[in-house]
Amino acid sequence: MVSFHTTTANPFYWPKRPYCNITSNFLSIKHRCLLVLKRCSSMKQLSRIHALTQTSGLHRDEHVVSQLLRFYALPPFGNLSYALSLLNHFDHLVPSSWNNLIKDFAKNSLPREAIMVFLDMRTKGIRPNNLTFPFVLKACAMLVAFKEGENVFADVVKHGLDSNVYVQNTLIHLYGSCKKIFYACRVFDQMSCRTVVSWNAIMSACVENSLFNYSIEHFVNMRNSGFEPDETTMVILLSVCTELTNLSLGKCVHSQVILKGLVLNCHLGTALVNMYSKCGWLDYASFIFDKMLNRNVWTWSAMILGLAQHGLAEKSLQLFSKMKSSSVQPNYITFVGVLSACSHAGLVDDGYRYFHDMEHKYGIKPMMIHYGTMVDILSRSGRLKEAYNFIVNMPIDPDPIIWRTLLSACSSIHNVNGDTDDADDVAFEIQKKLLELEPKRSGNLVMVANMYAEVGLFSKAENVRKKMKDAGLMKTGGESCVEVGGLIYKFYSGSGGDSKVDFEGIHQLLDRLDLHMKMLSFS
Repeated sequence: MVSFHTTTANPFYWPKRPYCNITSNFLSIKHRCLLVLKRCSSMKQLSRIHALTQTSGLHRDEHVVSQLLRFYALPPFGNLSYALSLLNHFDHLVPSSWNNLIKDFAKNSLPREAIMVFLDMRTKGIRPNNLTFPFVLKACAMLVAFKEGENVFADVVKHGLDSNVYVQNTLIHLYGSCKKIFYACRVFDQMSCRTVVSWNAIMSACVENSLFNYSIEHFVNMRNSGFEPDETTMVILLSVCTELTNLSLGKCVHSQVILKGLVLNCHLGTALVNMYSKCGWLDYASFIFDKMLNRNVWTWSAMILGLAQHGLAEKSLQLFSKMKSSSVQPNYITFVGVLSACSHAGLVDDGYRYFHDMEHKYGIKPMMIHYGTMVDILSRSGRLKEAYNFIVNMPIDPDPIIWRTLLSACSSIHNVNGDTDDADDVAFEIQKKLLELEPKRSGNLVMVANMYAEVGLFSKAENVRKKMKDAGLMKTGGESCVEVGGLIYKFYSGSGGDSKVDFEGIHQLLDRLDLHMKMLSFS
């Protein structure tokens, strides 16, 4: 039995009642215990009730213990570690007790603990039910644990729950998180019964695998099947618009949100702020941000990052100061926006200060994207060697993107002031690093060759191109896109691009524009 301490509990008294036999008295105590448990409002009261269940023998009652576990695991108490220790002292609890703890661990971003509870449950011979597996599969999705998820799914099949809609919905989510979109689509196609959650799950899986057009197709099929989209559907669609930077489509989705009367809560409001800011309509993003009654850290971060990415560094940093004065604590995305603002404004010292505060003041361990942004801050300010030393001294291995950021800066230094000494030295070192990391990526060598050619070092540029030719590397064709009538058309260098586009008409129009501009230059 779990040891229990009750010295500081608030006074608690059972109601007096007349004498009765032992059985009826036990049942009466159980009834009153459950009644008082529902009215429990503090940890001290919960501790007192727990102690009384032990002295009255109710600690052997599965239902009472299950309710105690539920209260220990859920807010406002939320003592998950104690709930787990209590659970491990009982061999024959009902599945709901285990389900509640698995769910609470998963909800509190403790997926490993959730899976461990599930394994303990199976070891003790407790039979899982249709409510157990969705929580476990969700935990596997959080860890991107495909192999563990497959093992759980084998248990699902063993218990005959592979056709359960709740299990299938979470399975789609798992496969989407693990980049197994084929498996996700297969589960979705085999579903005999679908809900709005099912459609949302497959749409979200497509987004996570960068299949944005397929996500939109699923939405159209969902509407044709008679399902009404909910708030989550709209958030997913807005994320598609954000990734495609398709403002026209984003406006259409927003109009649907208004027509359906959906409440502008944190989740939906943040998605709108993010979409409008990423698509460049910062005035409307700010309008929605100001109208929101409740904002979380993701809302603030979306607005700060949006302002920073569009060069409004001062406004971005002012908003960050306003955020710090509120009760919302910044997260890792917030500092991506703050550091980006410093990069655009050339605030090197402020960048270093924010980078330091991120870890030492707010306890956020820098990630690759933060190191990359610091390199960008130093590179834009012309501190190439300092940026190179910063990369070399990183506590984690730099990725190719960071090296390419610095290499691009070397080229910019050449073009701006012709100061080639530092740029040449740094570029030479970067070239070696990139060839080690990505020996078959032609884009790296193209950047070096172009950098040499732009300052007249044609022999060096030719040597680099010769290396490419000898290695059989081909330059990747350029790509651009344009939005017309809400549709995205892609164009590729050296090819026709989208077959639906009238390229002959486009070329004729460009020729006329070219001739018109030449005529204007002579007028």
